Amino acid sequence: MSHPLDRAVFNALTGRLSAFATSDSDARAVRIDPEVGVFLAAADASAESRDHLTELARRHPGAGLVERTDGPMAEILPDVPVARRVPLVQMTATALTAGGPDIAVEPLTEADAPAMLALATLTRPGPFRSATSRLGPFVGIKREGRLVAMAGRRLRVDGFTELSGVCTHPDHRGRGYAAALSRTVAGEVIAAGEAVFLHAFADHEATIAFYRSLGFEVRAPMTYTILDQG
Repeated sequence: MSHPLDRAVFNALTGRLSAFATSDSDARAVRIDPEVGVFLAAADASAESRDHLTELARRHPGAGLVERTDGPMAEILPDVPVARRVPLVQMTATALTAGGPDIAVEPLTEADAPAMLALATLTRPGPFRSATSRLGPFVGIKREGRLVAMAGRRLRVDGFTELSGVCTHPDHRGRGYAAALSRTVAGEVIAAGEAVFLHAFADHEATIAFYRSLGFEVRAPMTYTILDQG
């Protein structure tokens, strides 16, 4: 049996995040609500599932797939143009390293959603849409009433929750905000009895080293396939 994180998107959207998913009539393919995110996945490598994947990709353009690079689903793509394929690494942690900056963070609410979208649009931590904040909870750091950094949760599968949306306004970097926010979210996930995981760009060595410093280790190579907007 494969590890649940090998197919985190499909397992999340047919499991703990099913309330955010739309699927074809036979559940051979599934896509997250386009207002919430971009993720799309097929049930398996069959021609039938690929056809359903194509139908969903055409119905809701601008989707993306995240699959294990060396797994059987890596090349199962819908019959639509591919804009780009981006190598990622998937990292996991079951405990955090000691220490960390003593920086106060606060929970973010629905009222913060516009500021969260603006910050994510500026800093581009990964796919973030108008209702992505509903996947939270998210936490943030504000200065003079302005949101300058945030982090939250995204995909959830049995025993694992994803740390995502970690970003800091360029004017406020280098102050330990990302570490404080990541530790807060990851610590809450671990305290709840789960492991925490994340995805990082494979060529961002500094980002990978940063998460290693918090207690994460690389688990598997992944590929993020970005489909054409249509």
